[in-house]
Amino acid sequence: MNDERSPMTTPISNARITIRERLCIEATPDACGALMFGASGDLAQRKVIPSLFGLYAKSLMRRAFFLVGYGRSALSDEQFRARVRESIIAHVPAAQRDEDTLGAFVAACSFVQGDYADPAGYAALRTRLRAQQAHCGTHGNLLVYLSVPPAMYAPIVQHLGAASLAQEHQHDNGWVRVIVEKPLGHDLASARTLDAAVRTVLTEQQIYRIDHYVAKETVQNICMFRFANIMFEPVWNAAYIDNVQITVAESVGVGERAGYFESAGVVRDMFQNHLMQLLALVAMEPPTRFTAPALHDAKAAVLRAVAPLSLDPATPDMVRGQYGPGTLRGQDLAGYRAEHGVAPDSRIETYAAARLRIDTPRWRGVPFYLRSGKRMQCKKTEIAVTFKHVPRSIFAPLAATDLTPNMLVFNVQPDEGVALMIQAKKPGPKMCLCDLNLDMSYREAFQADPPESYERLLLDCMLGDQMLFIREDVVELSWALFTPVLQAWATRDALPLQPYAAGSWGPSAADELLERDDRAWRDLCGWCKNHKLHATQQ
Repeated sequence: MNDERSPMTTPISNARITIRERLCIEATPDACGALMFGASGDLAQRKVIPSLFGLYAKSLMRRAFFLVGYGRSALSDEQFRARVRESIIAHVPAAQRDEDTLGAFVAACSFVQGDYADPAGYAALRTRLRAQQAHCGTHGNLLVYLSVPPAMYAPIVQHLGAASLAQEHQHDNGWVRVIVEKPLGHDLASARTLDAAVRTVLTEQQIYRIDHYVAKETVQNICMFRFANIMFEPVWNAAYIDNVQITVAESVGVGERAGYFESAGVVRDMFQNHLMQLLALVAMEPPTRFTAPALHDAKAAVLRAVAPLSLDPATPDMVRGQYGPGTLRGQDLAGYRAEHGVAPDSRIETYAAARLRIDTPRWRGVPFYLRSGKRMQCKKTEIAVTFKHVPRSIFAPLAATDLTPNMLVFNVQPDEGVALMIQAKKPGPKMCLCDLNLDMSYREAFQADPPESYERLLLDCMLGDQMLFIREDVVELSWALFTPVLQAWATRDALPLQPYAAGSWGPSAADELLERDDRAWRDLCGWCKNHKLHATQQ
């Protein structure tokens, strides 16, 4: 038997996928209004407003709806409506909107100008909201979206409370729910301070801490793959899984976000929230029920079991780096310190990699490798679960270690889907093994683009479902893990800032982090993997 394995995995393309649809009823929320702070900002115009319109156009929310924007910009109602229309046209495909629906949605929008710290502005806002609520019959139901810098969260919430705009109306069961974006604090202490300030006005049931990664279709499907398919959950443990790699790679640089990034860095921007949420879904024990409290309990339990990160310079569990000049697809790229708004001697990390250990019977001995960086070789977010080698090989002369281990990959972005790599016979007269990639794309399988994650989250907030949002104890557990590392980086240089070229896969120290465990990072673009397989055959 000759080992003539193909150097490239073979995707299953144009396969017929039969989808047997179960009874699925999407609830429609009660009539409500929306109040958006920072409504003229980038996030609101690019994501939130188009997503609200998407729900409106799909009849997933009541037509008795209004949107009031609040901000410092001197906008009239008509000027704000013009911006709303432009935002929707720019970000919602023409096939998903018609002029009548667009016109009705835009007509339901208005704007109140005011300073975030001025009580008079909130008084004017209260007058506008009361009039809109009476006109639309929303019974006091109000979704509040804080699309503003995190430093403004507590002051805005406290002013809402002082203006009687945050209290839920018991006489008509009206609700008030407030969505806040990350970052939720700068470290553990500030996260607790922020929560305490907000909780002087709001209850935990009113606070919706958003993480749009959790609402992506692939991420939501992690629970379905694990707990609705008997073939996966029995092998989802240290007896069968060798390692888990979670990657969020961005090919772009810091762009126009230098002001924010200089005070944050990639650990605060990506690890404490997005990456830890992905880890929690992969590693948690089965929730007692598929409900928000049970899911949050399971997440919290696994995060409590994550061992503290080693800060020993000889064997650190984290590596940090910063991109320098480089080349990507023939384009010369500047280093981070040459970006507009970045300090010439900046010590902020644009890349980090971590080795995490989860001290539970399910995961003891299985390393979880996390990495995220800017100016990487390609844009890719994925979770790769690599299984162990088969215990023995019957395919002499191939040893068990000659057979590529099975791998399950959740592709989160840019193309959502799931891939399972197995061993199979290569077509032909010879008995040759090859890597076969059973690749399912959501776009191809369901003949539709995955929905915008913000649509899912906004709808769940209107329905009062906190499953895809983040509970405060989960926020604190994530900060508790990374705060000691951030403090160490700020006070000493025992873990130096490693340079890496823009357009590369990060600093060599990140490779060494895995080499200590006799493992290597999975190549995300494919060419390195193909090269290595080809070289092995020579």
